[in-house]
Amino acid sequence: MPASSQNTKTAIEYAVRRIWEAKLSNHFHTFLIVGLLALGLAGTRAIAEPLDDAKAAFERSDFATAIKAFRTLAEQGDATAQLYLGVLYLGGGGVQKDEKAAAKWFRLSAAKGNADAQCNLGLMYVSGQGVAQDFKEAAKWYQLASEQGNARAQFSLGVMYSYGNGVPKNEKEAIKLLRKAADQGHASAQYALGGAYHNAAGVARDETESFKWFRRAAEQGLVSAQVSLGLKYDQGSGTAEDDVRAHMWFSLASTQGDDQAPYFITEIEGRMTPAQIAQAKEMAMRCKASKYKNCD
Repeated sequence: MPASSQNTKTAIEYAVRRIWEAKLSNHFHTFLIVGLLALGLAGTRAIAEPLDDAKAAFERSDFATAIKAFRTLAEQGDATAQLYLGVLYLGGGGVQKDEKAAAKWFRLSAAKGNADAQCNLGLMYVSGQGVAQDFKEAAKWYQLASEQGNARAQFSLGVMYSYGNGVPKNEKEAIKLLRKAADQGHASAQYALGGAYHNAAGVARDETESFKWFRRAAEQGLVSAQVSLGLKYDQGSGTAEDDVRAHMWFSLASTQGDDQAPYFITEIEGRMTPAQIAQAKEMAMRCKASKYKNCD
C-alpha cells in the first residue's frame, strides 16, 4: 500500500474511533458503529487541506463542525468526503443517525470508484440497513471493490460464493477470493482459509496449511482462531502436539471472553504438571504483552 493511502487509512480510522468513544461515553446504543472499522474506511487519496480541517474537528470530538466540512466537500463531488459523510450518518456523529442517508453518500462515493464505499454499500445490502436487503446487489458492489484489491470486499464476496448468497455457490472461487484477502492480512479471511483446509472445502485437506492460517489469524487477536489454534496444538493436527502452547492459546482466547476456552483449559490441565501450567500462563502473558509478536 502506498504511504499516502496508509496515512489516509490511519487518519480516517482514528477519526471514526473518536466518534465511537464519544458515543460510548454518553451511553448511546451503537449497534453499527462497533463495526465501522470493519467496513473499510480508508480514502483513496491523500487527505487534502479541507479534509485536514475536518479531521482536526474529529480529533477534538467536534462532530458538528466536521460534518459541515465534509458535507461541503461531499456536495462538491469529493468521493472521500462522501465516504466520511456516509460514515457519520451511519454512526450518528454530529448528525442524527440515518442509514438511508448513509447509503446515499456511500452510493455516490462508490459510483466514483471509491473501493471502500463500494464495500460499505455491499455490506448495507447484505444487512438490509438503509436499503432493501439484496444479496445480488451486494455481490455487485463487493465485486467492484474486490477488483480494486479491497481485502474486506474480497473476504465478503468469498463468503457469498461459499454459501451461494447472491452468486452461484462456487467453493473454488470462494477460496480464490479468501486467499487474496488473507494474503493482505485480513484476519477473518485467514481464519476462513484455515477452516477450508481443515474441512477440505474447495481445497484438498491439508492440516499443515490449516494450522498456518489459523496461526496467522490468531496472532492478529482473532479469538475464534486462537481457540482453533489451541485445538490444533491439543490434537497435534498440522503441528506437534503441545499441551503448553494449547493452554496458552486457550488462555488468550479466554481473556477475550470466549465461552468455550475455559472448558478446554480445564480439560487440558488434567494432564499437565503444575510447572507446565505455570509455563503456559507465563507464555500467555508474554504473548499478550507483545501484542502477539512473542508467542513462542
